[in-house]
Amino acid sequence: MLTINSLSKCLGEFSLTDISLSVGDEEYFIVLGPTGAGKTILLETIAGIYSPDSGRIFLDGRDITDVPAWERNIGMVYQDYMLFPHLTVEANIGFGLKSRRADPAFIREKVQESADLLNIGHLLHRYPGTLSGGEQQRAAIARALVMEPEALLLDEPLSALDVKTRENLRAELARIHEATGTTIIHITHNFEEVFDLADRVAIMRGGEVVQVGTPEEIFRRPDSDFVAGFVGMENLFRGEGSPDGTVAVGDLRIRVGRGISGPVSVAIRPEEILLSKENLPEIGKNVFAGQVGSVRQNGGLVRVSVDTGIPFRVTLTRQGFEEVDIAPGDAIYLAFRPSAAHVYPSGSPEGI
Repeated sequence: MLTINSLSKCLGEFSLTDISLSVGDEEYFIVLGPTGAGKTILLETIAGIYSPDSGRIFLDGRDITDVPAWERNIGMVYQDYMLFPHLTVEANIGFGLKSRRADPAFIREKVQESADLLNIGHLLHRYPGTLSGGEQQRAAIARALVMEPEALLLDEPLSALDVKTRENLRAELARIHEATGTTIIHITHNFEEVFDLADRVAIMRGGEVVQVGTPEEIFRRPDSDFVAGFVGMENLFRGEGSPDGTVAVGDLRIRVGRGISGPVSVAIRPEEILLSKENLPEIGKNVFAGQVGSVRQNGGLVRVSVDTGIPFRVTLTRQGFEEVDIAPGDAIYLAFRPSAAHVYPSGSPEGI
């Protein structure tokens, strides 16, 4: 559906550098990255707000690089809604169709359909200032969808909402995507949105796309220290890999999922590690003795640091923590499967 070839754009301190991406028809594609990575510039360049310095953009096989934004048939929704305060919800949703000089009866019909899809059909007479944040965002999405765009671009659409509203609207986005089949590109910082919505994910850093894959691939099999750190692989070590599927890290030899020779990085998610006061059988597992360092409550989870000669970070549920019954200074054993230890050739030390 959408193909980006070697796209570059410089806007002062923000830029895109040689980005190439393909987004499939009806795919829900999420873009992640730290502040300043270039995510919004990417969406706005796709939408036609900016012209690229180089590269091409194709939509359904059509080169739209030089096509004006209003002729691209791409919808865009920002986190701050951008509704017209002096217009009713009905007029806001129908604004684009009215600009196209569509028949008034047709506009009323399509606005009602779009509003009903977003469950705001009863709010059409209201003004934006009288709506909650979630209702305003639904109106903004309805305004984009009423135009039947070939692609819908969402720039952190849930970030300004409270937790409960965000959860509800996240479920609505999944339902809307299934109902309409619209190709969606969605920027977010929220990992829950990735797992609930994304077919595939792109990670951006410094104006570049550094990895693309399914949520499973990105969060469990990162291919760089930066991506590993960004997605929460808190146990990130440098070591020397061997063809036998082990990596020497300090005085420890960690069994990993595959054999790689030479300098490597090993990344292990903190929730993949088990703790026990009793020695654990090593059959099929890495088992190391250590000492509990800090114990930190974090909502329904407990964060535990363990010194085994190298520092491990472990995340337990509150029930799991109470069952293992540990405190700072206790002797402890930790264990994890070789498949939980993702290994890849070492690159830049940044991200560790």
